[in-house]
Amino acid sequence: MNKKPGIFKRIARFIDKKIIVPVTKVVMKITKLGSNRSLETWLSRSNTLLFVSLFLALLVFFLFDQKKMLFNDTSAEVLKDQKVEAVYNEEAYVVEGLPDKVDITLMGSRSDLFIAKQSTASKVTVDLTGLKPGTHKVNIEYMRPNDSVEYSVNPSVVTVNVYPKVSESKTLTVDLLNQDSLDDKLVLDDVKPEVDKVVIKGTDDENAINSLKKVATVKALVDVSDLNNQDVGTVTLKDVPLKAYDSNGNGLDIEIVPSKIKVTATLSSPSKTVPIKVVPKGDVTFGQAINSITLNESNVTVYGMQSVLDDLEYVPVNVDVDGLKENREYKLELEKPKGIKSMSINNVTVGITLGVATDKDISNVNIDVRNLDEKYSVQGLSQSDIQVTVNVKGVAAVLNNLTAENITAYIDLKGYQPGEYEVPVKVEGTDSRVQYLSKTKKVKIRVVEK
Repeated sequence: MNKKPGIFKRIARFIDKKIIVPVTKVVMKITKLGSNRSLETWLSRSNTLLFVSLFLALLVFFLFDQKKMLFNDTSAEVLKDQKVEAVYNEEAYVVEGLPDKVDITLMGSRSDLFIAKQSTASKVTVDLTGLKPGTHKVNIEYMRPNDSVEYSVNPSVVTVNVYPKVSESKTLTVDLLNQDSLDDKLVLDDVKPEVDKVVIKGTDDENAINSLKKVATVKALVDVSDLNNQDVGTVTLKDVPLKAYDSNGNGLDIEIVPSKIKVTATLSSPSKTVPIKVVPKGDVTFGQAINSITLNESNVTVYGMQSVLDDLEYVPVNVDVDGLKENREYKLELEKPKGIKSMSINNVTVGITLGVATDKDISNVNIDVRNLDEKYSVQGLSQSDIQVTVNVKGVAAVLNNLTAENITAYIDLKGYQPGEYEVPVKVEGTDSRVQYLSKTKKVKIRVVEK
């Protein structure tokens, strides 16, 4: 109690020296400069100086107090999506159930929180050392750089499954991605990974999420868009990632050794020049027939896989002539045949002229067999079942040059098994200006084993 009067005296001397005296000096200077008698009288009063000094003292106290709160106030911040590091023998075990990321809530002074957030030493860990195969509950710990900061982890406790790690060999296949990024005139083929087989590691427990028993295939994912050079020749892609998939095409988180490989491939530009064939669709007006068909372009160069080019004989362009009464010119777009990536031209102009229609019969046209399994052969049950008469319709000048060699009659026996059948006859010819019609609609045949 005896110390209190001394404290108050020191405070009074401080206020008098640091506040009242400086304020009095300021007021006196203002008084000398001012010419207002009322203001001078008011400022000269002792009460006025006392109240002004008290106000300034309170203001200074308030400012210092707020500054102190700013540095000492406890706060909290949340660190989102912090990566979890697990410590265990990765060569011997597989662990499932650990979250990849967690949220950390930090609590402490703002200065401590600032230091904690900037630190590179902090990390989230789970110590699984010594755990045997089975199910375990483990704690997730946050290694904090500052002991004055409190923390909480969400989630802080997780249930994990520990499995013994096994390995097996798997055949590697290649999957081409982003093929649309390749030039339309180029083909990427002869793709060869540097290894044919890889080792997959994991657990053979069927209950595990990523059990090795679920792996149906392992693919090397070749991204065509990674090709920096698209010139014809051999190309090499490095660090091609590998991925395991189940039978439904879902990706699996399986360890693959190696995880990345080198893949070589050949960039080529196979092409072939084939004729453009006009295929009239429908029937022109009664009594008329197509006299001539002209094209502004007779051939087109196509680009695609060599196997597709080998089977391609022509590029068709369909022309709707149904009900046509007079000569006409068509501007049509060429459709790419299946498997063709690019063509030298995409549009053609087709001219159709008409003439007076006539018809005639062409006999002894042999019947061909198509799409029959190689282990079978076919027999006609009579002479009329191996040859047909075909009625052809067109202008006389065209029909005069038409023979049986220009006509193909055939039966399609795809999927047929040994036995006797009555099947429809189909007819086509080399001249698209002519209409072809078999006078025999069906023939009787026998399919037998060779």
